[in-house]
Amino acid sequence: MPVPARLSEAVVTHRHPPGRPRVFYLHGFASSAQSTKAAYFAERLRDYDIVLECPDFNGPDFATLTMTRMLDELGAALSHVDESVALIGSSLGGTLAILAAVRFAPKVDRVILLAPAVMFAKPGHHLLPPERIDEWQSRGALSFFHYAYGEERLLNYSFYEDSLHHDAFNAPFTQPTLIFQGLRDASVDFRTVEAFARQRPNVTLSLVDDDHQLIASLPRIWESVVDFMGLVE
Repeated sequence: MPVPARLSEAVVTHRHPPGRPRVFYLHGFASSAQSTKAAYFAERLRDYDIVLECPDFNGPDFATLTMTRMLDELGAALSHVDESVALIGSSLGGTLAILAAVRFAPKVDRVILLAPAVMFAKPGHHLLPPERIDEWQSRGALSFFHYAYGEERLLNYSFYEDSLHHDAFNAPFTQPTLIFQGLRDASVDFRTVEAFARQRPNVTLSLVDDDHQLIASLPRIWESVVDFMGLVE
């Protein structure tokens, strides 16, 4: 049985108001439920009496993280929700949101992707050159800087092996989707995201003059989210 995702303190100390949409924020790689973007959306959704639900995918430990584990934990969290939900996914969390939109289609009503890592674990991706993957395999684990902890943390090679079983780029999801992608993103190439969006009539892509974090674009993103989620009648 999958272990339910750990939720941020804001989630477990508040009861979700009836009649309001459920919104889950899925954080990125080496991030957490307390990230800047999670806090930004949580604060603004609070004005609409919506508690942003933020699973923390770092536990029980970062070393054993895999996409399969993240999907199982999200599925366990969604199993306790009666309503349909909106997913906001950032970077690797965007990959997770895409895969979840397929696996948990009856639950997921709409999707918002922030610099989604749609090229996740594909050969030739510049963040995972062949020599880096070979080193990872031979050592069994590599060190990655974890922004939530402010230090280097080991991640097992099983993360990469598992990733090869998850193809977000070709995932057949049909929910209405917004994507926001920075033109100056050094981690996710906007041209790859353009190619991903081009083949999907359910996806609206907005390219912004920003980097991978999209912090400067958050006010613009929020305006679109309010309309997309029908928060203003």
